[in-house]
Amino acid sequence: MKCYLIIYDLRKYGNYDALYEAIKSYGTWGKIAESTWAVVTSQSAAQIRDYLLRFLDNDDRLMVIKSGAEAAWKNTIAKNEWLKEQLIRV
Repeated sequence: MKCYLIIYDLRKYGNYDALYEAIKSYGTWGKIAESTWAVVTSQSAAQIRDYLLRFLDNDDRLMVIKSGAEAAWKNTIAKNEWLKEQLIRV
């Protein structure tokens, strides 16, 4: 399984609880910043994108990126140890 970063920009105020629950449904997840999450899944970036699109408005922005072998961060919401274990998956 691979770790993916989900980054979004919600263009208008609304109820996005369904989006948050959809992200959490991947089971292994961490919230990195207000609109950035990491999930571990066997799905592809396109599959994750296509699944999450149903929870977004047409003008919202979404990017899904497979994590690589190098990362650095500061003051994330997710715990540092979790990020070290998940983001370095190759």
